[in-house]
Amino acid sequence: MSPDRARHSGGPSQCDRRALLAGGAVTLATLASYPLLRRTPAPTASVFVAAGQRYDGGLVTTIRDGLRASGVEAAAVRGRRVLLKPNLVEPDRGLPHMTTHPAMVLAAAEVFRGWGAQVTVGEAPGHVRDTQLALIESGMGDALEGEHLEFADLNYEPSVFVPNRGQASALDGFYFPRSIVEADLVVSLPKLKTHHWVGMTGAMKNLYGTLPGLKYGWPKNVLHHAGIPETVYDINASLPRTIAIVDGILCMEGDGPIVGTPKRMGLVLVGTNPPAVDATAARIMGLDPHKIRYLGLASDRLGPVDARRIVQRGENWERLVDPFQLIDYPHLQSLRAENLPRQEAAAKIAPRWPCGRKKTV
Repeated sequence: MSPDRARHSGGPSQCDRRALLAGGAVTLATLASYPLLRRTPAPTASVFVAAGQRYDGGLVTTIRDGLRASGVEAAAVRGRRVLLKPNLVEPDRGLPHMTTHPAMVLAAAEVFRGWGAQVTVGEAPGHVRDTQLALIESGMGDALEGEHLEFADLNYEPSVFVPNRGQASALDGFYFPRSIVEADLVVSLPKLKTHHWVGMTGAMKNLYGTLPGLKYGWPKNVLHHAGIPETVYDINASLPRTIAIVDGILCMEGDGPIVGTPKRMGLVLVGTNPPAVDATAARIMGLDPHKIRYLGLASDRLGPVDARRIVQRGENWERLVDPFQLIDYPHLQSLRAENLPRQEAAAKIAPRWPCGRKKTV
C-alpha cells in the first residue's frame, strides 16, 4: 500500500470543529480555525480499562464500550475527520511488542466508521525514513489495504506551523502535518511500553509521531534537545482535540521503547483525556505518575493525574497492577510507586543497558 494515498484537500479547515471534553459528556465547541483552539481541562476524567483482551476477537466491542463509557457517542463524530495515530517507531516482524498491533487500528477504525466518521490512519515513524518499509514490517500496510483505509505519511506531508501553547520548552511552535491540522479528532493508539529516558511511553508520548521527520529528523533529535518531558507536554498542549485507545495487550518492559522484552497484560485502556489515561496506565505498571515528568507538567493543565479525580470505568486498575521491569538506573527506579496494592509482588529489575545500544525516540 502506498503512503501517498493519504487525502489532501487544501489548507487548514475553516469549519466548526467538535471538541471532546475530558471526563464527561461530549460537547460541541465552535472554533473559527485550528490556531484558535484552547483547552480547558476538566476537573475529572473517565478512564475505561478492559482486561482479558486478545487481538483475534472482541476488540470492536471493547473499544466501542470504552468510548461510550468515556462519554463519546456517535453524534459527536458523525461526518467528522478522525485520524488514528498508531506507534510504528521502528517495526520489526520479530518484535510485535514494539508497535501498535494492526488489529487495534482496524477495530478503532470500524467503530468510528460505523459512527459515520471519515477515518484516516497517520504516522511519522521516528526511526524509519522509508514509511513504506514501516508499513510492511509492522503488517499495518496489508491491514489497511484490506479495509480500504487511507494512510497519511506524516513524515513527508506539507506542514503548518502552530504556536507552542504549552511553553514548557523553548520551542516557539511546531510544524504539524496537514492531516493533523485538518483532523477534527486525533486518536492516539500507542503500544504500552517502558522508556529508558522518561520511564514510560503511552498516549502522550506517542504523539511525538505527529511531527514530521522532514522537519525534526530521525529520530526527532530537535525535540530531544529541547527536553523530552517538556516537548511531550508542549505537543499535547498544541494539538487539536486528542483521545486515547491504548494497546496494552502485548506490552514491552525493561529496555523500552525499542529493545525491551514482551510482557503480556491483555489490557485495553480508553479515555478522552490522554494524561488521565497515561496516569492510570502508569499505576498499572507500578509507577507513580506524579514522578513522570511530562505527566507532572500535564497535571491540572491538560487533565487530571491524581487518582481521586479519575473516574474508573470497566476494571479496577488496582486489581491489575503488575509492575514492569525497568532498567536498573536511579532516574528510572525513582519512578516506582511507593504503595502498591498488597497482593502484588515487588517489581523485577532488568539488566543494565548494553554498550552501544540504539538511540531511541
